[in-house]
Amino acid sequence: MAKQLDLLDKSIPPWKMIVLLAWPTVVEQLLQTAVNYVDTAMVGSIGTSATAAVSVCSPAIWLLMGLTAGAAVGYSVIVARRIGEGRTEDARETIRQSVLAAGVIGLALTLAVELVIAPNLPYWMKTEEAVARQAVGYFRIVGAANVFQAALMIFSRILRCVGDAKTPLKFNILTNVINVVGNYMLIYPSRQVSIGGWSFTLHRAGMGVAGAALATAAATAFSGGALLLVLFYRKAPTQIHLGESFRPNKEIIRQAVRLGLPSFFERATISVGQVISTFLISGLGTVALAAHQLSNSAESICYMPAFGVSIAATTLVAQHLGAGEKERAYQYGRLCAMIGMGIMVVTGGTLFALAPRLIRLFTRDAAVIALGSKVLRIQALAEPLVGAGNVLSGVFSGAGDTRWPFFVSVIGMWLIRLPLAAILIFGFHWDLTAVWLGMALDWAARGSICLIHFFRRRWLNAWELRERKAI
Repeated sequence: MAKQLDLLDKSIPPWKMIVLLAWPTVVEQLLQTAVNYVDTAMVGSIGTSATAAVSVCSPAIWLLMGLTAGAAVGYSVIVARRIGEGRTEDARETIRQSVLAAGVIGLALTLAVELVIAPNLPYWMKTEEAVARQAVGYFRIVGAANVFQAALMIFSRILRCVGDAKTPLKFNILTNVINVVGNYMLIYPSRQVSIGGWSFTLHRAGMGVAGAALATAAATAFSGGALLLVLFYRKAPTQIHLGESFRPNKEIIRQAVRLGLPSFFERATISVGQVISTFLISGLGTVALAAHQLSNSAESICYMPAFGVSIAATTLVAQHLGAGEKERAYQYGRLCAMIGMGIMVVTGGTLFALAPRLIRLFTRDAAVIALGSKVLRIQALAEPLVGAGNVLSGVFSGAGDTRWPFFVSVIGMWLIRLPLAAILIFGFHWDLTAVWLGMALDWAARGSICLIHFFRRRWLNAWELRERKAI
């Protein structure tokens, strides 16, 4: 298994420490983005209705994953903090508690999807019947793997927060391979293949959108299960064992909830807003839905690298504040923000320049390409501040200041993005451009507010203030 970094080692320059911790996550996110491109292109080759079916499900999937993301933040920050304080045994107990959390949350989400959400969501959103039928099947299959999705999100974040970012990367590579191969074998029908004069029938499932969902679920089950085994068999100070106690610890659960709940509400705020945005877009037609889905996939090339820097920021800030080194935590936060914004300047420029080509990777529909390119170029202008918002949210989370990103997301989504989009669509009859202009201004506001909060330094004392209120 990969070697665990000592993140408190002062002999390693700060920039190098950030790179060592962030690059596996950045590569992982870029690989995931590449696979998302392939995934979207494979689904898009079936037809515009197939792309629209996945688009209908995406915001709701992200909303449900927000609960798991909140748990991942809560437990991983506690683990990083305890390691910084030198309390390794407490860190190990927190990891055992995270295993229980993954099981409970994953099972609850599976039941919610299968019994309530999947059968009704496409119809609640007034989706066309042909799209709705495919969306129901897609959501049910993907939702069946929610226990493994919870394990994947929580355990990969914990491994990064103890200084091992390479192990999640390795399993992500395998996951992507399973997903792509699964797509190829499950989406398309059987075909005759000729190689050097030898012909044979390549038997494939021909399941369409359902095949894409099954491939995703299988890949998620593999990686989630594998990372669970890593926690038990990886030789490290934080290794856990089956013979140890897994009895629920109310204090750890309380801390995880206090840290993770604002992160969940932040994610929920964004996801509910995306659901409403998708509802608005559904009224604009299938072309708008498809362009929106494909543009989201294309834009991920920009913000995914910054996500890796954000994870590094959370880990480094949490461990150094745990060790009582506030000034060093501040310096790490500032450097991470600078790196994140720098990355987004480069990728945002690339997005602006190559927008039509990126959309053309997924579809040959001229109307979808034209509309998708237009909205991508609007968002590209906001990418540096998207980087600031993403990375600084990681900084604040590492400090235990998880409420601030939630407040900022409420302001951006509910006071800027959605009102502006609704006014432009219903009042001035704009197309998909209205939604993406609102999105760009939303992120510009979030990034600016987060920068102001960072330089005020109040977040450095968030953990102590939270613990005093709990007493």
